[in-house]
Amino acid sequence: MGLSPKVLAQLDNIGYQTPSPIQKKFIPIALTGRDVTGQAQTGTGKTAAFGLPILEQMDLRLPGQQALILTPTRELSEQVANELERLGPNTLKLAVCVGGRPIRKQIQSLEQGAQIVVGTPGRVIDLLFRKELNLDQVKFVVLDEADRMLDIGFRPDIEKIMKRCPTERQTLLLSATMSDEVERLAKRFMNEPERIDLSEKDVANKAIQQYYISVDADRKISLLAKLLLMERPQQVLVFTRTKRGAERLHKTFAKKLKNISVIHGDLPQPKRDRVIKDFRSGKTRMLIATDVVGRGIDISGISHIINYDVPEFCDDYVHRIGRAGRLSSVGKGQAFTFVTREQGPQLTEIEKRINMLIEKYEIGDYNPIRPRPPKNY
Repeated sequence: MGLSPKVLAQLDNIGYQTPSPIQKKFIPIALTGRDVTGQAQTGTGKTAAFGLPILEQMDLRLPGQQALILTPTRELSEQVANELERLGPNTLKLAVCVGGRPIRKQIQSLEQGAQIVVGTPGRVIDLLFRKELNLDQVKFVVLDEADRMLDIGFRPDIEKIMKRCPTERQTLLLSATMSDEVERLAKRFMNEPERIDLSEKDVANKAIQQYYISVDADRKISLLAKLLLMERPQQVLVFTRTKRGAERLHKTFAKKLKNISVIHGDLPQPKRDRVIKDFRSGKTRMLIATDVVGRGIDISGISHIINYDVPEFCDDYVHRIGRAGRLSSVGKGQAFTFVTREQGPQLTEIEKRINMLIEKYEIGDYNPIRPRPPKNY
């Protein structure tokens, strides 16, 4: 792929063997210095896809900010930074600049010559306004999970940050879905980028067995319990559409299960950190989450995803199911979506988006009173 012997030796030391599809396509082009957009989810090896070309091209002898990586959440920023530390030499200096963490420590990392800054747009803007972060020497900019950043509403911050970066730079953009808004962002801030287009079908479906379960709304809790007994997942991530729904579901199942937890945006950061730590270590086997927090979870042991609520947007479905069947994981992941009769059209739209029919899954002899209608309704 054009990587130097030194970088290849480091990859061998940490157990990297076969490159993933996004790495095979992305790395050789990025090494030429061209701008590149890539369609890939967290868990497909995308951090190495953009990180290795940056590490290969930057001058590790020089202190100061040479690369800026923007992500939508603090959890993802920290995961990206951890992976870059594994990929890079021991001398690599990193600063993770995110909200919910002491800003003084982040400023100290910048003052000590951090070469790569990984952060969320909001905190990066804050540091720029405080004049604690200088982007004048940045040669590489990465927009990671660009679609998610736009969903959250970070576009104004991203635009302000990009305008502070040198025009002579390499810009790399990664996104699970290439919406019109992502395309517009790329057109505005990238220079004739090469597009690495893994089809949404490949991105969404290759490593994941997908099913829908036709349900009546008032039977969802009991059916979830039956599904867990039938599947006995190694680790399961359950998505709800609201924080209230997540808390309600957690309260119900916590009466019988000890290794269960819940995470959403209203939890204080220390609590969220503990929840993620316990889930990553395997102490927690079932985690109930909302989209805002759950989509940033990058844990290799998740065997099952359950969409307790059908996601509001098709893109959310792609992101949700991407949490299962990760690289170096337990093998092929499984995703289940509970669908009421009223939600049938939403599932049909998801099927159109991912270019496949989702198989129906039967739970014992249960038959909903109001099943999903036929496809020609």
